[in-house]
Amino acid sequence: EESFPFNPAEIDAVILSHGHLDHSGLLPTLVNQGFDGPIYCTQATRQLLRVLLEDARGLYERDLERDNLRRQRAGRPQIEPRYTAHDVEKVLRLCDGKQYRKPFGIAADVELTFLDAGHILGSAIVHLKLIEHGKPRILVFSGDLGNCHSALMNDPEYVDEADLVLMEGTYGNRNHRDHDATLTQFKQVLHETWQAGGNVMIPSFAIGRSQELIYHLGCLHHSGELDNWQVFLDSPMAIEVTEIYDRWLHLLDDEDIRCLSDANRESLAQFLPTLKLCRSAEESMQINAIKQGALIIAGSGMCTGGRIRHHFKHRIWKRENTVIFIGFQARGTLGRMLVDGVETFKMFGDDFKVGARIETIGGLSAHAGQDELVDWLGHFKVNSPNADTQRPRVMLVHGETEALQVLADRLLQDKGIRAEIPAYGESIEF
Repeated sequence: EESFPFNPAEIDAVILSHGHLDHSGLLPTLVNQGFDGPIYCTQATRQLLRVLLEDARGLYERDLERDNLRRQRAGRPQIEPRYTAHDVEKVLRLCDGKQYRKPFGIAADVELTFLDAGHILGSAIVHLKLIEHGKPRILVFSGDLGNCHSALMNDPEYVDEADLVLMEGTYGNRNHRDHDATLTQFKQVLHETWQAGGNVMIPSFAIGRSQELIYHLGCLHHSGELDNWQVFLDSPMAIEVTEIYDRWLHLLDDEDIRCLSDANRESLAQFLPTLKLCRSAEESMQINAIKQGALIIAGSGMCTGGRIRHHFKHRIWKRENTVIFIGFQARGTLGRMLVDGVETFKMFGDDFKVGARIETIGGLSAHAGQDELVDWLGHFKVNSPNADTQRPRVMLVHGETEALQVLADRLLQDKGIRAEIPAYGESIEF
């Protein structure tokens, strides 16, 4: 059960960097427990939030219903929901979508500006300017910084001045594989599976990764490098998100969007003519009849649920097929088990032997790698390393402890920047 170490009713406002659930998922609970202020985010994030929060609510309610049924059978008390559909709707009403690079006041002597973080559609760097005793103070939160090589996304914007910087360090201990080598591997694996007469299954996250895959497959199609695959986007959520991306193409990377224009296409789905959108369960099940030449993009990205598991049921035991992982797989998930080389696993009450080829394409992350994080922070004007108090003060957040410590060591060694790793519950004055 989630609880907050503060009274949500006393919070004046929420500033949301982007829509991913590790940033937005507790907003309905916050509202349920008394929060009633504005939620500042970008306009595109506000549109994505409806899809994300409604999907999360459906999963939560189904899980809660199963838990309560087990409790009822055991004579144990029922668990009350942490939030309801009403709370989700209230979150969306409280959202105040803003444009990039347009400063606006959120309180007396407090000015907020969103800058493009390049992570997913609508993702933002938070720039807060506060006036205290007539003196300006600037706080910058990186949000989740994007990978400079990600398709469709702009590079993260640079900031050069701040008193306090909160920077994410998700990939603070490593870099991503070379982008060109990544796409070459992707193309090669697809062609080899085609020659083997097999099918390809790609577990994919609905936001960002699915749209990037469609773009790369479209580029291969238009360059004549894609075999005659029947491509299926088998995820109602990913389809809805792709349609939202289409509404905001003007925000995305000019060079990548120019490729769509050159192909006389006005949407990502049209850019890949062989793509079929599978909204219904019936359309998903029809894919099972295809013996070879099906390229299936389906959720969930870590194979913890969703339609990808049903495709595994029909195809993962066949040697001619391939599973391609393009995103991080957390410990304990089926995706991680497959990446780590498990030979058999249990699903739907049955045992399955892994006959399919398992491939990991490592360079399509939506997060900045270590070099990019160091480069982004390096654009801030830092006072003399010998100064008693470094400006800006740098705090590393949003990452595993090891990754943050490695990043802190690298920043000190390469840039002479001292970075702190705050503890949970620590207060920061600047």
